[in-house]
Amino acid sequence: MILIIHISGKKIIEVKNTSGDTVNCNQSDLTCAFWDLAEKFPEEIIAWCEEKYCDDLNIVQWSQIFHHDRIMASFAIENKFFSDSIGYIDQLPFVNVNRKVLYATWQMSSDVGGSKGKTLLKFKSLFEGIKDFDFLLNSITKFGQQNGLFCYSAPGLVNRTSDNKPKATATSSQLFSFIYKYYNTIWLSVLFWCYLKYENKFPLKAFLQAFLEEKSFLQKIDLSAIGIQSKKIPETSDSLDVIIPTMGRSKYLLQVMEDLSLQGLLPKRVIVVEQNPDVNSLSELPELYSKTWPFEITHHFIHQTGACNARNIALKEVESDWIFFADDDIRFEPDLLERALTEMNRLGVSSINMNCKQKGEKTIFKKIKQWGSFGSGTSIVNSAFAKQCAFSSIYEHGYGEDADFGMQLRNLGCDIIYHPEIEILHLKAPMGGLREKRILAWEQEEPLPKPSPTLMAFALNYYNIKQIRGFKTSLFLKYYNKQSVKNPLTYAKSMRLRWKKSELWVEKSMKEE
Repeated sequence: MILIIHISGKKIIEVKNTSGDTVNCNQSDLTCAFWDLAEKFPEEIIAWCEEKYCDDLNIVQWSQIFHHDRIMASFAIENKFFSDSIGYIDQLPFVNVNRKVLYATWQMSSDVGGSKGKTLLKFKSLFEGIKDFDFLLNSITKFGQQNGLFCYSAPGLVNRTSDNKPKATATSSQLFSFIYKYYNTIWLSVLFWCYLKYENKFPLKAFLQAFLEEKSFLQKIDLSAIGIQSKKIPETSDSLDVIIPTMGRSKYLLQVMEDLSLQGLLPKRVIVVEQNPDVNSLSELPELYSKTWPFEITHHFIHQTGACNARNIALKEVESDWIFFADDDIRFEPDLLERALTEMNRLGVSSINMNCKQKGEKTIFKKIKQWGSFGSGTSIVNSAFAKQCAFSSIYEHGYGEDADFGMQLRNLGCDIIYHPEIEILHLKAPMGGLREKRILAWEQEEPLPKPSPTLMAFALNYYNIKQIRGFKTSLFLKYYNKQSVKNPLTYAKSMRLRWKKSELWVEKSMKEE
């Protein structure tokens, strides 16, 4: 490791190696020294640390955090770059960081952090003109994360904790410039409006100056030459249980069972939760008992419908180290489970989202990367994390339980990785399924709550206040052209009423949960 000791991300105090010996550096400018050291020491972690935190470095944990070469991590002890105002235009999980666990985020701090020299060099040609160290760090990770760089807030970097919220150091001009560079241009106007409405500020100069920046939105970078081979020693076996909720899809479910029976790495147990609302009905799956299967089968036949309840029942039955959350209308190759677990060990991760496509559908995202979503029918998760979570009944018979479960995992320190090369075919069965169509109570309101109470519940649970305001603003803007009221004042009044209705339904649902 090569450690750059600095003051306030500006002045270099000293550069040291792991042994504590001084490393000669001819650069006085911090960003120039950063690139120079990456060139000289491509196989070393190029680390940075604010001078006053040097004695708090938790060096023994660094090898666990930087367990492969495509990781960049930092921790905001007292200072972060962007304020919560970034949430006005970004509601992805990477913004509202849980500082108590290893958490996937592109938001970096100059307080302490690091990345492999050769990995940093992949970004040099794009960003060597950036002279502000914090802006540079966040540019690398914002751009890199979508191209396969694994980015984290890592409290384990230091033996120091603080209950105080880190202070943001970026100016409004830096925020506007960053948004212009790395987001769709329309978000600049949304940010300006939110500053005006919610902060009573008129940052016209920052808004206009942002257009002078060079646009980096949608640019690509190839990190494939930086191989990933985690140095973590696996603490789990290959034992795996499969969870499959189903309703009225016996033909499709049995196809899934056949695919599971052909796996090179067989599941230990398959847990099927079959639902039928008719209390006088019989199971449609006698084959689960009449046929010999190469794994244990646990079959629940219940008359309460709903994906959340069904999966929670199955979760309680899990005994293996891994859980495959499977849909009842998918098909996959015989090496799916073996490849998935091999890749999870190679990447050193505890959750993987596989590439689920319909027939003829093309892969959109072609790189392994940190994932902002979660698929409860296409994922494999370490059961040590998954069994601490539950599918919330607030989302029952609606949508959003996947995203909610994913957030529970992240808040436990479980990163979710998307893998484009491990594919599942989604048959999109036309009948049955867990999405039993029913008229929900809130759907009988006039006017309808907006957003749906399930979306509102997710926002209230996981967004900070500025993300909620940004979500509200973008919703109002996007929905305007999809409805008939064209008077902006009348429309705004109507949407505020519908927003309030949604909040009230969420409050009611949370009391009943």
